[in-house]
Amino acid sequence: MNDARMDISLGAGTGVSGTRYKPQRLWAQIWNRTLGVLMAVFLVNVFLMIATVAINSIATAWRGTWLPEGWTFRWYAEAWREFQLGDLLLVTFEVMAAVVALSVLLGVPAAYALARRDFPGKRALMFLFLLPLLIPPITYGIPLATVMYKWHLAGNMLGVILANLIPALPFVILVMTPFIEQIDPNLESAARVFGARTRQIFTHVLAPLLAPGILAAALLVLVRTVAMFELTFLTAGPDSQTLVVALYYAMFAPGVRTSQSVDAMAMVYMAVTLVWLLIALRFVNPTQLVSRVKEQPRAA
Repeated sequence: MNDARMDISLGAGTGVSGTRYKPQRLWAQIWNRTLGVLMAVFLVNVFLMIATVAINSIATAWRGTWLPEGWTFRWYAEAWREFQLGDLLLVTFEVMAAVVALSVLLGVPAAYALARRDFPGKRALMFLFLLPLLIPPITYGIPLATVMYKWHLAGNMLGVILANLIPALPFVILVMTPFIEQIDPNLESAARVFGARTRQIFTHVLAPLLAPGILAAALLVLVRTVAMFELTFLTAGPDSQTLVVALYYAMFAPGVRTSQSVDAMAMVYMAVTLVWLLIALRFVNPTQLVSRVKEQPRAA
């Protein structure tokens, strides 16, 4: 009799716990499906916007119908000639190369010092490096441009490079600091014991280990510089406009311009950004920006 009562009580408890967890599983399924629907709607909207621009860039005329009346690629030739896309691409490449080179040359030694040294105010300095990445660029871009114009540093290529270097340099430092912290300092100590100098240690010991992190930081800075509009817009001059700034002027500057040529220019900008992004994803794992240095297994 006691065993029967115990079985009944256990069965009742299992039923209660089962009914308790059923609503939780139901709400979890509803939440997951809602998120899936929202993500699908978002992706469809993005795809439709890109498709609209792409179709209009090769359309002869598109007046409220599902598809254009005809197709042509002459708008790309007109956009190349009207907006001088060759010069814009050259300026954009020069700005990207300069920003990436300076941010790596200055950021890697700074990251090494932060990773290997403890000093008062280190946390405050790291927080200071975070500010240009957390704050919208327009908030500090306006006073920055004011100071740069006052000292005659803006309105030219140098001003654009310096302005883009402000968020790029902290980005390299924050990416490289944890990467360097994962490298065993005993490797450097062992190299010094064998008589290696600082330059030789960096060239033969640190450089091979830091190469994945440097490549990741450089490619991400490159993509960020291509898409940086606010700082470039505030500090660029007539001969130092990048592709994204020229696209803005093409859309909102006074004058009559065909929408097809503007959309053709937008597709060129999108293609340039997409190419660099695909190159970055080819070498950088987005789920693991910082490669971990694995210790070699010791012989038994």
